[in-house]
Amino acid sequence: MPIISQKIPSWIAFSAVLAVLAVITYQILLKPEDLKGSKNILTMATTIPIPVDGPESLAWDPQGEGPYVGVTDGRILKWRGLGLGWVEFAYTSPLRGNCSKHEVVPTCGRPLGVRFEQKTGDLYICDGYFGLMKVGPEGGLAELVVGEAEGRKVMFANQMDVDEEEDVFYFNDSSDKYHFREIFYVTINGERSGRVIRYNKKTKEVKVVMDNLLSNNGLALNKDGSFLITCESATGVVYRYWIKGPKAGTSDVFAKIPGHPDNIRRTPTGDFWLGLQCKNNLIGNLLVYNQWLGKLAEKTVNLKLLTALFNGFKPHGIAVKISGETGEILEILEDKEGKTMKYVSEAYERDDGRIWFGSVYSPSVWVLDSKLVTA
Repeated sequence: MPIISQKIPSWIAFSAVLAVLAVITYQILLKPEDLKGSKNILTMATTIPIPVDGPESLAWDPQGEGPYVGVTDGRILKWRGLGLGWVEFAYTSPLRGNCSKHEVVPTCGRPLGVRFEQKTGDLYICDGYFGLMKVGPEGGLAELVVGEAEGRKVMFANQMDVDEEEDVFYFNDSSDKYHFREIFYVTINGERSGRVIRYNKKTKEVKVVMDNLLSNNGLALNKDGSFLITCESATGVVYRYWIKGPKAGTSDVFAKIPGHPDNIRRTPTGDFWLGLQCKNNLIGNLLVYNQWLGKLAEKTVNLKLLTALFNGFKPHGIAVKISGETGEILEILEDKEGKTMKYVSEAYERDDGRIWFGSVYSPSVWVLDSKLVTA
């Protein structure tokens, strides 16, 4: 009986080896980590499209109308319901000629964290290029409130909160080198130039209360205003800064989040939701915790590729709820495959039992019934 040659062509063998190496590389370096106890329920959220990318943060006015969101082209839009949709409310720059719905144009500004002062109806805006800004209840062009603190320009105002009893505002300045568009370079360059700034509305005093932070992003006061928390997107560390009491003026570590957190919002019961850009993976950790490697990537890797490396080429949605007293992780919600949500920047739980989600890149917000979380 003749022997039939079973020799595999070399190109097929070579391709198979490459495929195996690619799978191994992905599993080791790029795959987002699996989180114990997480609930893959963000796919059940309702999507509300927006004609512009990047509704990074959400706010409701004193009458309960909204949400209002800051978007990529430098405007703040207001949701008027299914019948009327989104309408323009305000903008942070008068230079509107070349603004893009999909790409950040520095001269147009980039509204990030937004927060209404309930007693005045003024909307305060952290613009990632201009600083802390304000617009009145009628909207229109916002005005600059704080653009410098202790001799350093506010380069990357990010998120804020307000103690309305004391007329004191706290906000993050995430970097003294980069603006919003280079956000992932802030994450990997290893430079601890982030700070938390306090603005006293009565006295106009501007003071740095925390510094030496690495890409600090979200910020929120606790329920009684005795402390604030702020998170580092690079490391997932959440710091607590004591405002009142015997520890006033000191800080400590409050929590550690399994991923790269963005905004923080306090819940009606006093806990906190954190939106996460993505979960951890090995390549992201290597870039964050090895400054020389981060500096090399900063010079050689473009931002789109860097973003893809951090999320393992698999954009996904994730939000984490932590205790307002202990920092303990209470809930982890995911859309593991990114079918509905991607790049979650904020999770905002309302008194009506719904959780709203924003995104720094996607052209939509999402709404989830909180009953699904506890089911």
